[in-house]
Amino acid sequence: MTARIPTFVRSLDMISAAGLIATLRTCPDVEIVGEEDIDSGTVSVIAATALDELTIELIRDVRVLGCRQFVLISSVEQDMMLMNAVELGVCAVAGRSEATASRLVQLLRVAAEGEATMPANVLGRLLKHVSRLQHDVLAPQGLNVVGLSERETEMLRLVSRGLSTREIAGELNYSERTVKNVLHGVTARFQLRNRSHAVAYALHEGLI
Repeated sequence: MTARIPTFVRSLDMISAAGLIATLRTCPDVEIVGEEDIDSGTVSVIAATALDELTIELIRDVRVLGCRQFVLISSVEQDMMLMNAVELGVCAVAGRSEATASRLVQLLRVAAEGEATMPANVLGRLLKHVSRLQHDVLAPQGLNVVGLSERETEMLRLVSRGLSTREIAGELNYSERTVKNVLHGVTARFQLRNRSHAVAYALHEGLI
C-alpha cells in the first residue's frame, strides 16, 4: 500500500487554505499535518493569488518550520520570483483553476518523490531566464564552474526536457535506482534542493 503523503497547507488567504485542506482531506493518499508534525518529508502546499514577495516570504517561513518540498498553486508572472521559488524548494507549480483533488495528489506525489513538474510555459521561461543569466552575466566575465560528470550532465539535460526517472533510465539504459542515485548525488554535492534547482544551477553555470 502506498504511504500517505504528509502535507502542510499554508496561504495568506485563510479561506483558500481552508478550501484546500477540505479538498485534500477527501484524498486517501494525503495526510494533513499541523506545524508540530512537520519534518523534512512533509510537502507543503502554498496557495497564492500571484507569486510575489509576500508569497516568497511565506515559503521562507514554512521552510523554517522544516518543509523542504513545496507545491505552489498560483499564477506565475515574474521570472525572478520563479527562480527564487525554485531555490527555496518549489518543485511543482499549477494554476488555481487546475487545483482539483486528483491534480493536487499528482503534484504532491511528484514533490514527495523528489521530482519536479511545471507547466510547459513556466518551465520554458525558467530555462530561458537562467540561460540568459549565463550568457549575459557570467560568460562575459569568463565565469564557469566545472563539477559535473558526463553522465550527470546528460541526466540533467534529460530532466530539463521534462523526462521522468523511468524515461531517463530507458534513454540511457540505466536502472531507475541508478538515475535516482545519480541525481540525488548531484543535489547533495552542490547543496541543491531538488531536480529543478539542479537544472537551474547547471544552466546558470553553463554546464548544460
